[in-house]
Amino acid sequence: MSAISSIASSSTAAATGAASTTASRIPQKALGQNDFLKLLAKQFQTQDPMKPMEDTAFIAQMAQFSSLEQSSTMAKDMAQLRADQQRVTANSYLGHRVTVGTGDGAIDSGDVTAIDASGTEPRLVINGHTFPLSAVLRVEPGVVTAPQPANPGGA
Repeated sequence: MSAISSIASSSTAAATGAASTTASRIPQKALGQNDFLKLLAKQFQTQDPMKPMEDTAFIAQMAQFSSLEQSSTMAKDMAQLRADQQRVTANSYLGHRVTVGTGDGAIDSGDVTAIDASGTEPRLVINGHTFPLSAVLRVEPGVVTAPQPANPGGA
């Protein structure tokens, strides 16, 4: 692990020198998959051929990389699941009478007539205004109307 630390510091020092000449580099607070692979490749390039890395250390590093990749995939899947759940919840409010907080301490009530999904999360359309799902304070059943028969004659 000390080899990785020394490689990371020398890599950081080199990157810092490059950053001073090119101001376009944006510092990151966390290492990603590409950073891990670059460090691992650098470690292989700079290791002593007479003392190669032990296989157990290599296996441990590959396990860490695999874990990082799985965590990243799981975070993306969880974000997608959350977005899907918000859409399902918003759609379930259609036709229901909903009481929402307006954000300034007041409340508003009305039937949910539409769902606005144009932003990052769905918003309920009540009385011509949109509200986030987090503003919902109360949900009541909507008025049930009988379906109208289709006119087979056309006009």
